[in-house]
Amino acid sequence: MDDLALRPRHPEKVNRPDNPIQRKPDWIRVKAPNSPEYFETRDLMRSLKLNTVCEEAACPNIGECWKKKHATFMIMGAICTRACAFCNVATGKPGMLDAQEPQKVAEAVGKLGLSHVVITSVDRDDLPDGGADHFAQVIAALRAAAPKTTIEILTPDFMKKPGAVDHVAKARPDVFNHNLETVPRLYPSIRPGARYFTSLALLKRVKEVDPSLFTKSGMMVGLGETREEVGQVMDDLRAADVDFLTIGQYLQPTPKHAAVDRFVTPDEFESYATLARGKGFLLVSASALTRSSYHAGDDFEKLRMARAAALSA
Repeated sequence: MDDLALRPRHPEKVNRPDNPIQRKPDWIRVKAPNSPEYFETRDLMRSLKLNTVCEEAACPNIGECWKKKHATFMIMGAICTRACAFCNVATGKPGMLDAQEPQKVAEAVGKLGLSHVVITSVDRDDLPDGGADHFAQVIAALRAAAPKTTIEILTPDFMKKPGAVDHVAKARPDVFNHNLETVPRLYPSIRPGARYFTSLALLKRVKEVDPSLFTKSGMMVGLGETREEVGQVMDDLRAADVDFLTIGQYLQPTPKHAAVDRFVTPDEFESYATLARGKGFLLVSASALTRSSYHAGDDFEKLRMARAAALSA
């Protein structure tokens, strides 16, 4: 039986009480991945010994995205130094960085023929710079091997790593994404290793280093937040000049993870999108299956058009 709930992926979490996984409503259910393109993408990642957040985080959109040969690369290993209550990525002591990983990612991007690529990572609090230079190396390798491919990064917060954000921003990705994930009140239980205002400061700093970069952030709903709290997060992000907001339904990976408080309806997601657009974001994506890298390439083109329209207005 290959059940993620039974794998010892999170040995530090075994003392958490089990939370039964609720049955998903009809608007969230997705088909199991089985297309030829899905298996081709999987085999390519295996052959290059690359990790994807699609697999490690048990993303519900993996079948759709990999059918299009769109994968989100997860660099710096598959073991995270933090233990967020919502995340299915394994926690523990990471290994050494793979010095060849930037070139491997560039090779995979070329073989997949990607016009837009998303690069994320585990948290690497064990590294002096949190992995900032590795991000910069991956960006440089992609620029050299695939100059027409646009690059989106989704980084950790680099907490207590002076200069890390500046170093990554100066590598000039096209989109700099860092997720707030949830409302401040829920950080102690959902994102205990992070600090809300550290994440906000990161997003603000990116724009200070290079105002031309698009910034992006995402959050989950269905964890017990209120509409007023979500609105306040939107205001905080706009105060940090964030361009793009994604909002998606939290889905509980295993019984050892935080329980779903409720399933947000499609009408509520549309209401959140309307609220966010009214607050001035260039682009908003809000739906049950929205994830940070879902339809990222299409969204990047929308971002460019939205900025051009705003500048010409």
